[in-house]
Amino acid sequence: MLKGKKIVLGITGSIAAYKSCLIIRELIKQGAEVQVVITPAGKEFITPITLSALTHKPVISEFFSQRDGTWNSHVDLGLWADAMLIAPCTASTLGKMANGIADNMLITTYLSMKAPVFVAPAMDLDMCAHPSTQRNIDRLVEIGNHIIEPASGFLASGLEGKGRMEEPENIVAYLDRFFEKHNDNQSLRGKKIMITAGPTYEKIDPVRFIGNYSSGKMGFALAEECAWRGADVTLIAGPVSMSCSKGIKRIDVESCEEMYNAAMQAFPEMDAAIMCAAVADFRPATVADKKIKREGDDLVLTLKPNHDIAAALGSMKKEGQKLVGFALETDHEMQNADKKLAKKNLDMIVLNSLRNEGTCFRSDDNQIVIISKSGSEAFPKASKKVLAIDIVEALSKLMK
Repeated sequence: MLKGKKIVLGITGSIAAYKSCLIIRELIKQGAEVQVVITPAGKEFITPITLSALTHKPVISEFFSQRDGTWNSHVDLGLWADAMLIAPCTASTLGKMANGIADNMLITTYLSMKAPVFVAPAMDLDMCAHPSTQRNIDRLVEIGNHIIEPASGFLASGLEGKGRMEEPENIVAYLDRFFEKHNDNQSLRGKKIMITAGPTYEKIDPVRFIGNYSSGKMGFALAEECAWRGADVTLIAGPVSMSCSKGIKRIDVESCEEMYNAAMQAFPEMDAAIMCAAVADFRPATVADKKIKREGDDLVLTLKPNHDIAAALGSMKKEGQKLVGFALETDHEMQNADKKLAKKNLDMIVLNSLRNEGTCFRSDDNQIVIISKSGSEAFPKASKKVLAIDIVEALSKLMK
């Protein structure tokens, strides 16, 4: 799907800059046209002559190409491109992008870009983990950029990958898959989709709660994918630190009761709902109004069941509405998922297992099986953003 695509490749001052040559070769091999924009620091790691020889185009670095007033138009580049890829992207460039600091040709091109932007960070682990860097990455995601990291990519997983630039072949594969799934794909235009995401917290007292490790990453990825395909998205989010695109209607909740009420109110107007939240099955029978003090060796909590939100929606589902559930299992995965599909009147269920290491809670990756009444399809381990494409594609087919 990269044949004929026009790609602006931004290169910054990272030791990983040499890998940009491999990215260029792979993009051109697949039929793409590549224009390099490099920062002054980037030229300290790789020469423009090398890059120009690969792209057969002059490398753009400065605002003015000559002393006679000839200048490079970042606006024209923003209109020309089908995508912009910044690889490698340093912590400094991440910060400039997130805050609109247009002090070089790459950033001005980025700020003028009308096409999707993909970013492959490259820095050491400590720099990547710093709150400032993470805040900048979150900000870029919020405004619609696509972050490609080893821990959220096609192959790598775990903290050892954080900060290291994803391998060139995986970066190009990410772009290829993006265009394959999104090339003029407005399969959900005019549809109203409700999505639940994240955990719920069930209070014990003012400072303690029953909860789980859900980060909300899968649900938020689904919301972004549905919005990209033209849907009017309502995202009911439990207590998570993630942000979403401005076009998504977000309803923040904390408890199962709050999520239940929000879902029951919104669902009748929806064409489909994806129940991705990890809702607590039980809550304390009573909630203390003051912090419970330690007295003796034991504390006994009496729990009572929470609403089964997916089952409640399944019972009120109207003809034409589609309902997708999630099943997180630890054993007898397929049997348990099949039972939930029938019991809750779901049209489709997404199964994942805690036995798949490096997936599910707190991970950028997942490994799923999509099950419907017509059969099942297993997908290899991949980032939640990539799998969101597969899940929404399956939902789109159900809605035709």
